[in-house]
Amino acid sequence: MSSHVKITAILTSRPDKAEKLQALLLGMASDCRAEPGNLRWDIWQDQSRPDRYVLDELYVDGAAVATHRETPHYKNYLAEIGDLADRTALVLSPIEVGHARV
Repeated sequence: MSSHVKITAILTSRPDKAEKLQALLLGMASDCRAEPGNLRWDIWQDQSRPDRYVLDELYVDGAAVATHRETPHYKNYLAEIGDLADRTALVLSPIEVGHARV
């Protein structure tokens, strides 16, 4: 069983803050992707609501998530995100899916 940790954050920008939200996310992408325990860090934009973004993050384990949360770019994100967006973050663990029976 994998010990990977997936984080999915749904961010809906506050009125007139979509450009600043996108700039914040784009500005931290390369730092997040460069973290040693990071396997994936992508930004998605909702096709039906361009003011809504989804962060798709995958880390090797919980220790990598803890390290991520101590970085300057994450601390800056936390300091700014409340002013820019409503945020829902899910921290997920994998569930092993067995083989289908025939």
